[in-house]
Amino acid sequence: MVEKIKKRKVRRFTDAWEIGDLDSNFRYARTADKKIGVQIDEALGLQMISIRLEQDLIESYKLLGAKYDMSYQPLMREALKRFVEGEFKLIASEALEKQRAEKQKNVKRMAKAA
Repeated sequence: MVEKIKKRKVRRFTDAWEIGDLDSNFRYARTADKKIGVQIDEALGLQMISIRLEQDLIESYKLLGAKYDMSYQPLMREALKRFVEGEFKLIASEALEKQRAEKQKNVKRMAKAA
């Protein structure tokens, strides 16, 4: 029996894969050659890690991913990236504040000495 395929306009190949337009049956999937995988990771600056997360957290990311039209792993990567950027900004802000306070302290010392 020949399967009929519904045609839908999809913005990107990755979208087609994620929403199942390319048939999410594993018989159509194959692993990329290891060399290609390494080249892709190097080009994108990615490194594979292993991490254990609560199932509820993963499910929450999947729900949010659906809202933002992306899969949960890139969404997690984006969230981690934003967290690190925010922390660096906070650290820089604290260092700047400390520097300003030290400068004011020195100005007051000089004024007293004069």
